[in-house]
Amino acid sequence: MTNDNRQMWTDLGIDLERHEMLLNALGPAYKEIYLAQMNRPEGMEFFDFVVGDIHGIRVRELRQHAKEGGKVVATYCVFVPDEIVLAAGAVPVGLCAGTNFSIQAAEQVLPRNTCDLIKSSFGFKLGRTCPYIQTSHLIVGETTCDGKKKMFEILSEYQPVYVMEVPNKKNRISRDLWLSEVVAFKDVVEKLTGNKITEEKLAQAIKLVNGKRRALQRLYQARKANPVPISGKDALLVTQVSFYDDVARDTQQINALCDELEKRITNRKGVFPPNCPRILISGCPMAIPNWKLHHLLETSGAAVVCEESCIGTRAFSDLVAEDKRSMDDLLKAIADRYMQIHCACFTPNTERIEDILRLAKEYKVDGVVHYNLLYCHTYANEAVRVDKALEKEGIPLLRVETDYSDDSGQLRNRIDAFLEMIQE
Repeated sequence: MTNDNRQMWTDLGIDLERHEMLLNALGPAYKEIYLAQMNRPEGMEFFDFVVGDIHGIRVRELRQHAKEGGKVVATYCVFVPDEIVLAAGAVPVGLCAGTNFSIQAAEQVLPRNTCDLIKSSFGFKLGRTCPYIQTSHLIVGETTCDGKKKMFEILSEYQPVYVMEVPNKKNRISRDLWLSEVVAFKDVVEKLTGNKITEEKLAQAIKLVNGKRRALQRLYQARKANPVPISGKDALLVTQVSFYDDVARDTQQINALCDELEKRITNRKGVFPPNCPRILISGCPMAIPNWKLHHLLETSGAAVVCEESCIGTRAFSDLVAEDKRSMDDLLKAIADRYMQIHCACFTPNTERIEDILRLAKEYKVDGVVHYNLLYCHTYANEAVRVDKALEKEGIPLLRVETDYSDDSGQLRNRIDAFLEMIQE
């Protein structure tokens, strides 16, 4: 901990004692899970550096942006259009929500039978241990689940919050509603920043964010190779970092990593044996430092080759159309793209089932692990249909319901049995 960082955190109102406990726990865990891996791509050094100073350099950049009159807009979900935030001269940043550390503080207010992602998110604010929250001028929520939207009501008592309504269906009426939400969000961001969003700035922001999506698509394309050139843990880390790092810099680093991975593929240089079980993880999102499931699978002899989740393919599979010119057409293109996200909040949701089946075939997986956070009823109920669809296609499935606590022993036993069944 540098004196400069400590002063910055003090200025942000961080609880220094609790924050130090968090960082002291994160370091050894990262060393065990990530740095102990063999034959890692050299391009992962950048992402190691980012996590190694996770509450330092990037937070300082956001603080400097604010000192120069800029705004920081914090988000929890892939439905919030980064393009609009960037076009107004603000900086979008994803918030922390993947650790058991902050849950105790949250349970002083929220019901205990709330999913850990929600409690962890709220606990970081209540416990004053996340500098990204403290740096932000506006938190943008969304109505993708009942637990989150009610938590946002309580969170608004502590910090400015704006909530976008995500419709539950994908029909014409719902699409019109969503477009109106996107237009309204543009007005909110313009008022926050004092900057007018022009057609030129919005078009530029669309290309910028699409560039990051293309880089992530390239990363996932590389994971289709056999042997796999990068571990699932490392690929997960790349996508996690992409939610809060500078967009242009992050895109450049992902593409540099992909250059290396493509050379590895040509040279048939992998991080796992060619015949190891290939696993697709589907379900709830995983925010830093939620690396448990990937770590257990890959230290049990499997290779995680794809994630069908908000931290995986849902975040980047579709692009915003870049051939639009008028403001109305640009906003409609943004709304159309975000309605292509196949979240479990929609009903009916056959598109997500189709995505899982398609990805299982494209990545030539030997099995699917459906990851469900405890008390996340949306994904738990949808897992029933996922199970039936995969059984019909003869694709093995392991349903995992867990939280942020350390239940590694129990999970490893189930994972070992699942991988043994696949190999037999």
